Amino acid sequence: MIETSGKDGIEWSFNSKLAGVRGWRVTETDHQRRELVALREQDVEARDGLNVVLTIDSVIQHIVESALAEAMDKHSPISISGIAVRPRTGEILAMATLPNFDPNNPGDSSNDAHRNRAIADVAEPGSTFKIVVVSGALNDGTVRLSDTFDCEHGYFHFAGRVLHDHESCGVLSVKQIITRSSNIGAAKIGIKMGPPRLYDYIRSFGFGARTGIPLQGEVVGLVRPLKNWFKVSIAQIPMGQGIAVTRLQMTMAMCAIANKGVLMRPMLVDRLEDREHNVVAKYPPQRLRQVISESTAKSMVEALKTVTSSEGTAPKAALDHYTVAGKTGTAQKFEHGELARGKYFASFIGFFPADNPEICISVTMDEPKQGYYGGQIAAPIFKQIAERVANYLNIRPEDAEEPSASDTLAALLDNRPVKTAAARSQ
Repeated sequence: MIETSGKDGIEWSFNSKLAGVRGWRVTETDHQRRELVALREQDVEARDGLNVVLTIDSVIQHIVESALAEAMDKHSPISISGIAVRPRTGEILAMATLPNFDPNNPGDSSNDAHRNRAIADVAEPGSTFKIVVVSGALNDGTVRLSDTFDCEHGYFHFAGRVLHDHESCGVLSVKQIITRSSNIGAAKIGIKMGPPRLYDYIRSFGFGARTGIPLQGEVVGLVRPLKNWFKVSIAQIPMGQGIAVTRLQMTMAMCAIANKGVLMRPMLVDRLEDREHNVVAKYPPQRLRQVISESTAKSMVEALKTVTSSEGTAPKAALDHYTVAGKTGTAQKFEHGELARGKYFASFIGFFPADNPEICISVTMDEPKQGYYGGQIAAPIFKQIAERVANYLNIRPEDAEEPSASDTLAALLDNRPVKTAAARSQ
């Protein structure tokens, strides 16, 4: 298919940069239509369009797409998405959604396959959203990680509703509420925090607004203004209910915690180049705002590391050579205003190495058929992607020792390569 202008995606967003400029000439000719060069008035050469260089890493993109394809075969969800981001810069290294379509034969696929679900679809996030209420309460000093809440053994009556946990829990610390993903614990933190402050943090983390990614079709999600909250909203929203977000919004919120509390604008374009590969424009990382303090972010990382422990909801996301911080999500879907039996969104969002993050990866499935808990089915996909990405990027293992000075000197004297920590881990 030959296109003279961008129809979708980056080609649509950067069409004016890609298109180039047609040349023209103002001149005169003789009676035989031969140009009279001496009478030429204008001669403007055509200019090629610029090349748009993405932040997408083709290898990481392939890793993500391969893992998602395996998960599609295994769990048969309506859709599955994976996103990989550098938390410090907001650079998107991979973003994929299945099912997808062949751009050369778009008519062969359904309209649903044409949507970039990572930015165009919204859903209740479930327990991944607990990072917002807990980090906000910690940041305000409303709670500390060691503070405790009675989680009512799985049943909590509030505002005429009964809130449930996936397991019976008694008294839990704030840290344990994250570890075991207690809905009731998160609800009680939200109640103590109060609607105005919770709403402020929801908006500060970027929910209810477009991320600014240069792609068409991005939606803002659903964040009701405070005046439209119900009495039960202050308990339900901390559990990830009564609010709808995009997959990219949720990923960037987790990246903010990984990035010492700083929310970044997601980057998809690194630079523009001419045909000789000279850089015409370079796009730097864009810091949006400090959502929570660095010390609060550190406390959150401490709590999120326990999620992948044997006591947490996602031990299947744990890596052999790196500490992972992350959060599971399992959200029951609504249809026609009621909970849909057996229909869930399952997700896991995590980053590693936890205390010095290099990459944040999210995996989200819509209506998986074989299992539905995020820690059971999304966490293993995260692990599969993370292991391959860590190897490709040569991220130094946390459990590797630095070579001693004597070992390094001996290797140099013997004309041998120095064994680095990353090399020994292979």
